[in-house]
Amino acid sequence: MYQRKVKKILITVMSILLAIVMLAPLIWLVGTAFSEPTFNMSFLPTTKFTLDNIKYVWEAIPFGKYYINTITLVVVTFCVQFITSTLAGYALAVLDFKGKTLIFAIIFMQIIIPNDVLITPNYMTLSDLGLIDTKLGIMLPFFGSALAIFLLRQHFKTVPKALAEAARLDGANTWQTIWRVYMPTAKPAYLSFAVISVSYHWNNYLWPLIVTNAPENRTLTVGLAIFAKSKEANMQWANVCAATFIIILPLLLAFFILQRQFMESFVGAGIK
Repeated sequence: MYQRKVKKILITVMSILLAIVMLAPLIWLVGTAFSEPTFNMSFLPTTKFTLDNIKYVWEAIPFGKYYINTITLVVVTFCVQFITSTLAGYALAVLDFKGKTLIFAIIFMQIIIPNDVLITPNYMTLSDLGLIDTKLGIMLPFFGSALAIFLLRQHFKTVPKALAEAARLDGANTWQTIWRVYMPTAKPAYLSFAVISVSYHWNNYLWPLIVTNAPENRTLTVGLAIFAKSKEANMQWANVCAATFIIILPLLLAFFILQRQFMESFVGAGIK
């Protein structure tokens, strides 16, 4: 009994220390963003609280345009992934056709291949299609998601076939069967993948940087990188941190408001 209590205390202490280590960069960023600019770096703010950094950065960078571009990219990409992954997951889980195992193996292999490896072939393909420096060019390579297909396939396979057969006897077509029988059971998979998809495309930097050139097509991350190297940043960490805070604020608010749903979705989807 004593050993169990000691073990529990040690786990709690280690968890707290790990949380502090993980939160340290965020604490420094927020503190620096809302303190008066200085060339001296410190973990905790050494100057007065101010909102001037936020105002200065918002006026120096066209954040409005960058926000519209990023939100469009995130929403459209996820909506297309929602449709394509649902149909592919249903086909691989329910339908019987030749080559299904091979197709699933190929899709599963895509999960372990880093996206950076595909930058060159994707860029060449978009160049041939004339989609370089367009919003569609940023989104097109991500319209299909191997991870989403895998998660949905695993969930759809757990649905009893008797439910689908009963729906068909009641006159439901294929899409109605997917919508009313299969999709409601896969809510944890949809929520967990939504978190992954939105956070990834919101923070994605390398691919939008390579594909876009015009300011009207830039995303928030690309705009931040360009601002950090510009004279408007004045070589001061406060301005860069303020710009970063403006970019990450929507994700932070979403997490704090919906953190319970996020955790439950990951556990329900079987992601540890």
